[in-house]
Amino acid sequence: MAELVVVGQGMVGHRLVEALRARDTAGRWRITALAEEPRPAYDRVALSSYFDGATEDDLRLEPVPDGDGLFDLRLDEPVHDIDRVARTVTTASGATHAYDAVVLATGSRPFVPPVEGADAPGCFVYRTIDDLDAIRAAAEGARTGVVVGGGLLGLEAANALTSLRLDTHVVEFAARLMPAQVDEGGGALLGQLVTELGVTVHCDVSGRSVESGSDGRVRRLVLSDGEAIDTDLVVFSAGVRPRDELARNAGLPVGERGGVVVDAACRTADPSIFAVGECACLEGSVYGLVAPGYAMAEVVADRLLGGSAAFPGADTATKLKLLGVDVASFGDAHARTDGALEVVLNDPVARTYAKVVVSDDARTLLGGVLVGDATRYATLRPLVGRPLPADPAVLIAPAPGDAVGVGVGSLPDDAQICTCNVVTKGAILTAITDEGCTDVPAIKACTRAGTSCGSCVPSLGQLLATAGVEQSKALCEHFDQSRAELFEIVAVTGVRTFSDLVARHGRGRGCDICKPAVASILASQGNGHVLAGEQATLQDTNDHFLANLQRNGTYSVVPRIPGGEISPRKLMVIGQVAEDFGLYTKITGGQRIDMFGARVEQLPEIWRRLVDAGFESGHAYGKAMRTVKSCVGSTWCRYGVQDSVTLAIELELRYRGLRAPHKIKAGVSGCARECAEAQAKDVGVIATEQGWSLYVGGNGGFRPRHAELFVNDVDRDTLVRLIDRYLLFYVRTADRMQRTASWIEAMDGGLDHLRAVIVDDSLGICAELDAAMARHVSSYADEWRAVLDDQDKLARFVSFVNAPDTPDPSITFSVERDQRVPAPVSVDLGMPNANRR
Repeated sequence: MAELVVVGQGMVGHRLVEALRARDTAGRWRITALAEEPRPAYDRVALSSYFDGATEDDLRLEPVPDGDGLFDLRLDEPVHDIDRVARTVTTASGATHAYDAVVLATGSRPFVPPVEGADAPGCFVYRTIDDLDAIRAAAEGARTGVVVGGGLLGLEAANALTSLRLDTHVVEFAARLMPAQVDEGGGALLGQLVTELGVTVHCDVSGRSVESGSDGRVRRLVLSDGEAIDTDLVVFSAGVRPRDELARNAGLPVGERGGVVVDAACRTADPSIFAVGECACLEGSVYGLVAPGYAMAEVVADRLLGGSAAFPGADTATKLKLLGVDVASFGDAHARTDGALEVVLNDPVARTYAKVVVSDDARTLLGGVLVGDATRYATLRPLVGRPLPADPAVLIAPAPGDAVGVGVGSLPDDAQICTCNVVTKGAILTAITDEGCTDVPAIKACTRAGTSCGSCVPSLGQLLATAGVEQSKALCEHFDQSRAELFEIVAVTGVRTFSDLVARHGRGRGCDICKPAVASILASQGNGHVLAGEQATLQDTNDHFLANLQRNGTYSVVPRIPGGEISPRKLMVIGQVAEDFGLYTKITGGQRIDMFGARVEQLPEIWRRLVDAGFESGHAYGKAMRTVKSCVGSTWCRYGVQDSVTLAIELELRYRGLRAPHKIKAGVSGCARECAEAQAKDVGVIATEQGWSLYVGGNGGFRPRHAELFVNDVDRDTLVRLIDRYLLFYVRTADRMQRTASWIEAMDGGLDHLRAVIVDDSLGICAELDAAMARHVSSYADEWRAVLDDQDKLARFVSFVNAPDTPDPSITFSVERDQRVPAPVSVDLGMPNANRR
C-alpha cells in the first residue's frame, strides 16, 4: 500500500482526499492529511456568512469517511519541511511521515501592502475563522472600520464590517471597485450602489500609514493623497500570495510571481510531488478561485490511480452578491481578445449594467459583466466560446415575447453547467435519464452540481424540463391541483367539506394523501373543530384521537407549556395525573412533558384533569405550531439582553392551533449565545441590543437545516407582524408535507423573494395576511375542551364500539427504571379500535 501525504486541508485539499477516497476502491493509498488550522476543512467561500449567523459547524465541509484506517487527518499540525531524498515530510511538532507521493495544497496567504504601522493592534486580515473572530472581538465598542482593498475579498470584508454596525470605508488602489472582474461601466454602478448602502468608497488611492493612539491601537489610516480616516480597526484584504515556501525550500521551481510550477497533471518538477489550488502555478498563472482548485484536485486523484487526466483550463467566472448587490463576471470580461466587440446596456432607471463581449464577427460569445441584476448569468456563462443563439443585444435586453433561444437546453452536452464542481450538461442529463433523478435535490446528490455557490441551480430545473421530466403539481390521483391551489380554491369558493371539494374539483373518494391535506386546509381557514362532522373522517391517526399513537397501541398526551414556563402547581398536576394513570413521563426537547401509555378510553379523563388545571392541547399530534422554545432571557440570565420568555409565551399562544403543511417549531433566545437554539427552528428569534433578529427556514429531522437571517434589529411589533405573514404565506403556498426550509429553497427567488413579499408587500397581500392571522388568533379554541363538551365526540374514544367499557386486552407493559414501558412483544401499529370495527 502506498503512502500519500496531503499538506493542507482547505477546501481543495479536502476535495482531493474526498475524490481519491471515492475512487480508490481497492485501497491502494493510505492518506495522511496535515492541516495547519486546528479545525477540519470549512467553506471559505461562504466565510462572510459567519457574520450573518452561520456557525463554524455550518461552514464545515462534509467529513471524509475514515473508518477503514486509510485516512488520517491531523489538525494543528503544520508541515516544517520536505526531504525529497529521504521522501519524508516533517511537521512543526517534529513528527516525520514517509511518503510515496505528496500533494501540496497549502493555499495562499493574505497580502498586506507596505503600509507603515500595518502591524499595529487593530489591524487584521480576512482569511480564516480565527481572523473573523478577532475582527468581531475588535468591533465591540468600535464605531468605524476601514477595509484596504476593493476587490472580491475586500467587499466581503466590508460586508462583514457593516454587519458589525461599523461605519465602513473601502480603500481601493484602482480607479474602480473589483477592477479584475468588472469594467469601468460596471465598476461605476457598483461603486454607486455600494455607496448608497452606507459604505464610503475611496478609489484611486492607497493606504500610506497606520497611526496609533497612546494605547498602541489603531486610531487613523492616512491615505496616499494625504486624507486621513479616523478608525478603530483596519482590515487588509488586498489580495493573496501563494504559500509556496515548502516547495522553495525543497528546491522545487516556482513561478515569477510565486506558486509551485506544475504541469497539466499538476505534477511539480519532482514526479512524486503534486501541487493543487492557490499554491500551484500552471503556465504562469496562479488561480485564486475554488473551481480551478477543485479541477486540479480531480486531476491529481486520477493520476494517483494511474489515470491520464489533465487540467482542463480554468473557468474564472464569478457571480456574487456583495453587500446585497448582484455582480457577475465571466469569460473575457475586459474584451482583451483581438477584434472583440462590446455590447452594453446601462440602465440608470433600473440601476443595472449588462455587457456581453463577442468576437469580431459577432457570432461567438467571449464574456460579459452584469451588475445590479445577474439573473442572466446562468444561461450566458455556459455560452462562452460558443456560437451565439441570438443577436447580442437581445441576450442582455430581450424584448417581451422574444424567443432568444439562450436557455440551457440549447447548450451542447459538454458545456459546464456547474463550474465549481466541473459538471457538464451531459453529466446532468445522464443523471436524469440513466440515474432516475426527477428533481433538483436528486441531481445535486448524484452529480454535486449546485452544491457549492448554487448559481447553477436554476439551470438544473431547466434541464429537468428539457429532459421532459414533468414536475407534477397534482396533490394525488384525486386532485390535479397542488395543495396551494386547493387552498386558494377553498378560500375563494367557500367550500367547507371534502365531499364538496372533491365533487367540484377532483374525482373519486379521496385517499390517505389528499384527505389529511384537505383537512388541514379546512382547519387553517377556520372551518371549526377538526373532529366536527365529516372532518373527523379525514384526519390521520394522530389527529383522529388528538394524541400521538405509540408502538404498543397506546397514546401520548402532551399539554401545552408555553415557552417552557410552568408553575410548581401545574407540575404537581402533571405528576399526579401521570401517577394516577400509570403514565411514563419524559421531558421533551421542546420544553414540554410527554406522558406515554394512555389507552384511548383514558384520553378524555386525562384531558379533563389537565384542562381543569389550566392546561390545553399542545397539538403534538398535528401538523401545526408545536412549541416556542426559550432560554430564561434577561429576567434571570446575566448575559440576556431581552425578555425571551415573555416573547416566547406570546408567540406560542398567538400561533397555537395554526394548521400547516408540516409541523412548525420556533425558538427565542435572549442573547447571541443562542441557548434556545433558535436557528434550528422554522422561526428563530434572537435578541439584540437594539431589538430582535428574525431567522427563518431552519429545522432538525433527517435533513437538519440552519435558519437564515431574515431581518435584523426590529422592534417587537414589527417582528410579530413579519412572523404572522411568514407563517400564513407558508401555510397558503407550501406543498403537502413541505417544511419551511424546502419551501424557501424551492421558491423562485428564494429568501429575497420571500422578503419582498412579506416585508415590501410586493404581491400586495400583506393586509390580507394580517387580517387572516387576526382571525386565527381571535377564533382559537382548545381542541381537548371541545371534545369534553361534546358527547358525540367523546363517543369516539373507546377501544371497542360494541363494548365501550372494555379496554384493549392486547396492551401490555413492563417496567423499566420505575416506569411503565411497552412490553417487548410484536404489536400491530394500526389503529386498534378502527381495526376492530
